[in-house]
Amino acid sequence: MTVPNPFLDEDQRPALYGDARRLTQRTTALGAAKVSGAPVAEVIAGFFDDTPDHVLDVGCGRGGVTAHLVKAWLPSQLTALDTSPALLDDAATRLAERAPELSPRVRFVAADFHDIPLSDDSVDVIVAAFCLYHSTDPGEVLAECRRCLRRNGRVILVTKSADSYAALDALVADAGLDPGAVRRPSLYESFHSGNAEAVTASALRVDEVTHHHHRFRFSDPTHTARYLITNPKYDLPEQPPHVIAEQLNSVLTGNGVSAESTVTYVVASKT
Repeated sequence: MTVPNPFLDEDQRPALYGDARRLTQRTTALGAAKVSGAPVAEVIAGFFDDTPDHVLDVGCGRGGVTAHLVKAWLPSQLTALDTSPALLDDAATRLAERAPELSPRVRFVAADFHDIPLSDDSVDVIVAAFCLYHSTDPGEVLAECRRCLRRNGRVILVTKSADSYAALDALVADAGLDPGAVRRPSLYESFHSGNAEAVTASALRVDEVTHHHHRFRFSDPTHTARYLITNPKYDLPEQPPHVIAEQLNSVLTGNGVSAESTVTYVVASKT
């Protein structure tokens, strides 16, 4: 039986994003493991050097990119859109803590990115970072972005390579935690580094494609387990992190593990 891709399975969304705890733990563990690769929010900000009137941050999640862009670009308005009210609440709280003076510029909207509740030709810049692979038809999302975008407006998309973190797939299988991990489709199968340009070109003019290599080093079995238990790709046993770490240690023998990912940026425009 084929196991549904959790990033494309609507039934799994509540478990993944019903509150911010799982995503927070995942990004914290991954951030602690990162040893190289330019900060994504800084790279995004560098693709636009003007002061836009209206920015749309699609799939804003916990609002890390949102907070950086509102400070870097100082738009009159930034609409932060996500399907999860819980993540939007977390994003609003984090923005209020990091940049309270800029909070009035940001409007948080709970909506599906296939049906963006904004007027035609109303946005100067649209950012969609690490979210289009949650759609079975990312081209449909990009058509919605085109509708909302003003003429000559810019879209900045960010995704990962389909083989991201493949070393962790092998580790999980070798440790006997999930033997099928290496055969399971990539979480990023619908929009990844290999197809992002072609999918984008179906709706917009592609102006630039850039690939950045990112490296990670999980320091020990415990650090690795803290990340793995938050990754929905794996069918892990219902065990606390220290038990998962013990099983990983059968392969790692007290050591850590390295992993890699390519982060791809596609800059496109509406002509």
